[in-house]
Amino acid sequence: MIPNIGPLEIAIVLIIALIVFGPKRLPELGKSLGKGLSEFREGLSNVGRHDDDDDDDDEEFDNEPAELTPPPTDEKHPLPGEEPEVTEVTAGADAEPVEGEVVPDSRD
Repeated sequence: MIPNIGPLEIAIVLIIALIVFGPKRLPELGKSLGKGLSEFREGLSNVGRHDDDDDDDDEEFDNEPAELTPPPTDEKHPLPGEEPEVTEVTAGADAEPVEGEVVPDSRD
């Protein structure tokens, strides 16, 4: 809640402002404060008008977007200039394990 401000409180605030800002800067301060308040009020009224204009623009967003790319497929194609990698298994079951390799124990 905002308490009621009487003429005595306004006079005290003006006297304190006069002491703090001085008699030369007080008119400049009042002028800039008035301009700021008028711009603020103008901005608030423009926001209300701008919100009314936005209702017409909703129609363009109701349409589904056009599909730009085809859906992905499971086929894999190499990039141009690349050949697909083919790996051959050269080591058979009789090959020796490499150092550090984990090999399951085979119990005969």
